[in-house]
Amino acid sequence: MTTQRETTELQLTGMTCVACAARIEKVLNRLPEVSASVNFATEKARIEFDRQNTDLAALIAAVQKAGFNAHPVRDFEAEKLERAKAYQHERLLFSISLLLTAPLLVEMAFMLPIWNTHSHGLLPLWLQWLLATPVQFWIGKRFFVGAWHSLRGGGANMDVLVALGTSAAYFLSCAVWLLNLDQPVYFEASATIITLVLLGKLLEARAKGHASAALEALINLQPKLAHVERNGSMIDLPVAEVSLGDIFLVRPGESVPVDGLVIEGTSSLDEAMLTGESMPREKHANDKVYAATLNQQGLLKCSASAVGAQTQLAAIIRLVEQAQGSKAPIQKLADKIASIFVPVVVAIAVLTFIVWWSLGSDFATALINSVSVLVISCPCALGLATPTAVVVATGRAASAGILVKNATALEHAHKLSVLIVDKTGTLTEGIPVVTDVQPAADCDATRLLQIAASMAQGSTHPLSRSLLAYAQTQNIDLITTGAYNELSGSGLSAEIAGTTYVLGSPAYIASKNITLDEAEILALQQQGKTVIAVAGGNTLLGCIALADTLRDTSASAVARLNKMGIRVVMLSGDNSATAQAIAQQAGIAEFRAEVLPQDKATHVQSFKAEGLLVGMVGDGINDAPALAAADVSFAMKSGSDIAIETADITLMRNDLMSVADAIDLSRVALAKIRQNLFFAFVYNILGIPLAALGMLNPVIAGAAMAMSSVSVVSNALLLKRWKPYK
Repeated sequence: MTTQRETTELQLTGMTCVACAARIEKVLNRLPEVSASVNFATEKARIEFDRQNTDLAALIAAVQKAGFNAHPVRDFEAEKLERAKAYQHERLLFSISLLLTAPLLVEMAFMLPIWNTHSHGLLPLWLQWLLATPVQFWIGKRFFVGAWHSLRGGGANMDVLVALGTSAAYFLSCAVWLLNLDQPVYFEASATIITLVLLGKLLEARAKGHASAALEALINLQPKLAHVERNGSMIDLPVAEVSLGDIFLVRPGESVPVDGLVIEGTSSLDEAMLTGESMPREKHANDKVYAATLNQQGLLKCSASAVGAQTQLAAIIRLVEQAQGSKAPIQKLADKIASIFVPVVVAIAVLTFIVWWSLGSDFATALINSVSVLVISCPCALGLATPTAVVVATGRAASAGILVKNATALEHAHKLSVLIVDKTGTLTEGIPVVTDVQPAADCDATRLLQIAASMAQGSTHPLSRSLLAYAQTQNIDLITTGAYNELSGSGLSAEIAGTTYVLGSPAYIASKNITLDEAEILALQQQGKTVIAVAGGNTLLGCIALADTLRDTSASAVARLNKMGIRVVMLSGDNSATAQAIAQQAGIAEFRAEVLPQDKATHVQSFKAEGLLVGMVGDGINDAPALAAADVSFAMKSGSDIAIETADITLMRNDLMSVADAIDLSRVALAKIRQNLFFAFVYNILGIPLAALGMLNPVIAGAAMAMSSVSVVSNALLLKRWKPYK
């Protein structure tokens, strides 16, 4: 029986730390034929499941049974509104909690030795109890509910730590008050810890909102209305109602509503949101225009070629969301530690209590020191260290025209030691132009070009398209061909008026036992030109040379990659002389010539066999096997929509410099992730022993715990400063 795999995303609510995310992931993965990944930073679960065994309702029910809530991901605006409402509610609760806690903080200040007051301070104990109780059981209800669900599910999260710590301080204070014991009370500690945790969550939510600002900016780019021609007149329609083939106008200063083709008009469009390129691009009839790009001057009349989820902008948004929701391999260590963190901390807290009490300290001192251990320990910083950096880095990359498919590609890119570069369309413009038409002695140039262009009609190879384009400029009449056959990467044959003609590389023609003028061909190849030969029967008709110019930035990009310690290798289907000429122009010392498309993957594998981490840059279609074989694949967009879906990293600018930018961003992002993990580990390594030794007041511990997550997220936000090379 065939499976029906489906992928969906759920928006999660109720998580308080990375242990919650691990719990949800574990519960979902227990379902039959389900593979789930939960991202704590984005609060989303990406789930692949078999519809025959599991449905969406079962997935949501499993999350709810674990003590959390989930719903299918809604459109961005709806989710943003929901988050805004939740944030306002949390801010209200924090404000109430702060008002109730403030008098207790004043009370705590007057308990300091310098005031020489009674151990219970200025406020009567009944008033302290009255202020602390609503904070503990109303404002802090979430921690008890979360702890219950976590423990019932066989796990332990941050809620367990907060609930245990604050309850110990609260009930000890109640006992001191009710039994009239000569001990300090800690009502202010329990209330202040809860208030500080709420403050930390508010600051964390704001910082996480800033982290996804790049994605929000992309979504807000598309205009809400389109000027569409209906029944002979122009009307304004919501963009969602535009259909394929609709005629629409784009006025100066407006953004293009959907992808389309220019029918009439000339203008220049700012496509920086797609490519990261600041220079506008000229648009004429039959040129493509893309949703959300800005029309700078002329009036354009266009036909809609892609709408809704099919537009280039929608594809970019999907890719950025996918990348931001994925996990980097480096996150695995943090996840493993977080999964056992809370039980270990509880054990340390119990041990702290036993040691202090056995050494002669009173019950209250031993308990408060153990409370400090519980309060200062929080796995949130560990859980946020990697995903927040990934969210910011992928969003920043998208704004620079670099689309990263997943966090794994972002992490691996910084370790590349070899970068294999396809010549055509990567180093070069990818648009070969006919430069020489050299007929044999018994043939003229018109006849040679007519035969070659007629045979090229059935081919999609770039050289064939260039031949056809050149023939049109020379007003050549094409001939109908028959018995057509093409050998990928070598040449083609066709029958014309009963004679079999062949067209292809000099090596291909020579394999047909046809004599070539090798000196003439070599002279053209040494100029960096690609040569194709044409023969009819066993007679050579002549040669045609085409040149594909090097991109303006290729040489400087190769120099930059070399400086970064990356070994650049060029693959080309051209002969050795032509490949060498292009490699020298680009400053590449190592190249492989006469490589067929199907053999490029073999070259990638040969480098990997040496133990090297290999990157591959191609056009995303012809180079698909090689891109798939590489550790990290980069695709030049080159007008091909499929490139966005196939490569690990898609470069919206057809510029090798973007590859260097992507690798540089990867290095910066991984450095930031390592900093975050270092801070998170060191914070707990230092904080827990200090608390166990009685050197941290529970209130100070609570403040440190609340700020640890904020500091990690804030550090990740510094990635916004990264800029591509200019």
